Formats: sequence, C-alpha cells, structure tokens
Amino acid sequence: MMETERIEEYLLAHSDEESELLKALNRDAHVNLLRPRMIAGHLQGRVLKMFCRMMRPERVLEIGTYTGYATLCMAEGLEEDARIDTIEINDEMEDFIRKYLDPSPDKGKIRLHFGDAMEVIPRLEGTFDLIYIDADKRKYVDYYDLVFTRLRQGGLILADNTLWSGKVVEEGSHTDGQTAGILEFNEKIKRDTRIEKVILPLRDGLTMIWKK
Repeated sequence: MMETERIEEYLLAHSDEESELLKALNRDAHVNLLRPRMIAGHLQGRVLKMFCRMMRPERVLEIGTYTGYATLCMAEGLEEDARIDTIEINDEMEDFIRKYLDPSPDKGKIRLHFGDAMEVIPRLEGTFDLIYIDADKRKYVDYYDLVFTRLRQGGLILADNTLWSGKVVEEGSHTDGQTAGILEFNEKIKRDTRIEKVILPLRDGLTMIWKK
C-alpha cells in the first residue's frame, strides 16, 4: 500500500464516520455510475460539514449536485432553519439524487433545482453566505463572476478540483477545455484583490475564497 493511501486511511479512521445513508450512496455510486470519483467522498464530506458547523450559514448555494453526497454533508452541518439551493444540469440524475435525499432527516433544508446554473441562479432570490462550486470546469470563471455579487461580505466560496489531477503544474499547453478553465479560474482568483484565498491540497484541490 502506498504511503498516501495509508495516510488517507489514518485520516478517515480518526475522523467522524459517514452516516449509513452516505455509505449506501457511496456504494451505489461506485457500482452504478460511470464517474463515481466525482462524488465528494468521506473526507471532503466531513470537511464540508465542518465548514457549515463553523460558519453557521443561513443560505448555501451549491453549483453541481451530481449524486447529492456533498449536499447531504453540508445539510448535516446546518441549523434547522437554514437552506441549501443546489443545482444540477443533468436531470437524468434526479432519481438517484432523490433516492438518498428523500429519506434524509435533513431533506427539509435542501431545494433541488435542475438546469444550467447560469440560468437558474438569476432566478434565485437573496444573497448567500456560503457557495460551493463543483460543476463544469470550463465555466468556473463564469460561475464566479455570476455569484460574486450574490455572496455577502464575509461570505465564503469553496471551489473544488482546482488542482485538477496535477494538470495545473504540467509542462506545455493545455488544449482541453476543462484544464484551461481551471487554469483561467486559478489565475483570476490569484489576481482578485476583493478576496482572500488559499488552495487546500485536499483530494483534487479545494480553494477557499473569503470576500472582504
């Protein structure tokens, strides 16, 4: 076993466990979905829950629901009267998402929307305290520009996959749109003076962006 795998096992063994619902979702995704690695997973899920515990946000926006794993993790950490608006572009995921959302004790905190986030977000009312971006990497800059004015001062954006399997440090030009999108986003965040930011080397990279 590689050292990194042993360390990850140790981290999970000394962190809170997933709920039985999340364990079932994880197994189901790995058996029946083509890209199960896209789910947030145990460790990142506990981190997302902890962010919600610490920040106590009233309004959360998630761009990219996929299976709903991260959604459920964040909902666990929210107060009873808080709400997550989560957006998924692929409506074929609805049956899978609702299979685990409906029996969750936190389902009342979650509002599920299907469609292009660029079209759905303008229809949502109010501002947000926490925004989690984990969708089409080619549109990260567009998502950021769209939601920035909807994030309250002192609010937090979390952007996933910002190391993109190490492609961000590979030599040569990147012709695929996803890698180019992440590189453009990372450079934009680096130059933005309206925020404080740090990239955490958690799984595939998680960027924390705090609005001044």
